[in-house]
Amino acid sequence: MKRKLIFVMALMVVCNAFAANVFEVENASEADVKVAVVKYKSEADLCVYVADYKSEAAGSDSIWHYVNNASEADVKVFFVNYKSEADIRVCFVKYRSEAGWRTSNPFRGRLRGAAD
Repeated sequence: MKRKLIFVMALMVVCNAFAANVFEVENASEADVKVAVVKYKSEADLCVYVADYKSEAAGSDSIWHYVNNASEADVKVFFVNYKSEADIRVCFVKYRSEAGWRTSNPFRGRLRGAAD
């Protein structure tokens, strides 16, 4: 019985690891993380590639797929105007190969509901 429970819990973690579904909230109090968008990769904690399809957002904090409902999201983000207000600084990149963490950050692995 204990093994089955451990297996089910492990399976839930693995399933969560294959999505970076993001929902943008209107109020900072509703957000899981506050994000500042920066222009250059050198300023960013995380470089993000935005995927068109949910299936493309697999296994990484750095591949985001925006969803229409908060209930579908792995993480709710609020975009702030100033870097000093942010939990993480994000630079959006054009190519998937450029995406990834650039710095150590407490939010690493938390954006998709599982550890990196």
